[in-house]
Amino acid sequence: MFHKKIIVICGPTGIGKTAFAIGLANRFDGEIIGADSMQIYKYMDIGTAKPDKEEKRQARHHLVDIAEPDENFDAGLYASAADSAIQDIFSRGKLPIVAGGTGFYIQALLYGLFRSKPADAAVLEHLTSELEEKGNKHLYDRLLQCDPEAANKIHPNDTFRVIRALEVFEITKIPISQQQKSHEFKKQKFKTLKFGLTMEREKLYQRINKRVDMMLDQGLLKEVESLHNKGYSLDLKPMQSIGYKHMGLFLKGEVDWEEAVRLLKRDTRRYAKRQFTWFNKDKEIVWLEPDQIEPAVDLVKNFLT
Repeated sequence: MFHKKIIVICGPTGIGKTAFAIGLANRFDGEIIGADSMQIYKYMDIGTAKPDKEEKRQARHHLVDIAEPDENFDAGLYASAADSAIQDIFSRGKLPIVAGGTGFYIQALLYGLFRSKPADAAVLEHLTSELEEKGNKHLYDRLLQCDPEAANKIHPNDTFRVIRALEVFEITKIPISQQQKSHEFKKQKFKTLKFGLTMEREKLYQRINKRVDMMLDQGLLKEVESLHNKGYSLDLKPMQSIGYKHMGLFLKGEVDWEEAVRLLKRDTRRYAKRQFTWFNKDKEIVWLEPDQIEPAVDLVKNFLT
């Protein structure tokens, strides 16, 4: 019935994508595929604002709690897992609804990941040896020199992406950031209706501040302590994400509580701003306020007929 047609709901953190997705799922017999690079990790519930039991009861969610916090996971793995989930949802005659704020994951799912040339095993081996001998910072500094734009989007501890970017540059002599730009928004695998959620910026920032307070009340600090007690290092890539990093700084005694909370709120607001910048590049997105579910319903009806 909905063969090869999917809905995408994107937008900044804290704006209400989950509720919006559930609203559409209930109206169109849909199931939700998460597009969040942090909700994939087990045990990381509060800081990632995963759908709760009631939200899961209202609509089936896929691609939540599928990886260990110390497991390597990237956009390629996400695209493969999401594609499988979509095919499963299609096979049961339901509507796939992709919802989340990780733009790179959504792009990888819809358009695939570019690679102009196959990976060079020798170059990868050399870079991996260099990482072991000289450490993260050395490789990251190299990336800053040859592709500062890519380096600014990659965390220094994300050695997988750092090495991939360096390998692409070494074998093509073209920065990966430049190649990604030329690849963006090409022909996609599915016929897609994309909704972006938006609201007045100051109102969103107030929502974000309240959401942070709620996460702290729910026990974000205890969640990070529990992860650490399970053996997950505070230096792991997922533990360096927003919220977990800030609680880690407090636990290590590097900042006091007030400063940890201030930085957490500031960095979450900055992240929301970066998400707007990313999604604004896609001219196919229909922008709506989070409470404009009825206009969305009308658009979905037209899209599916």
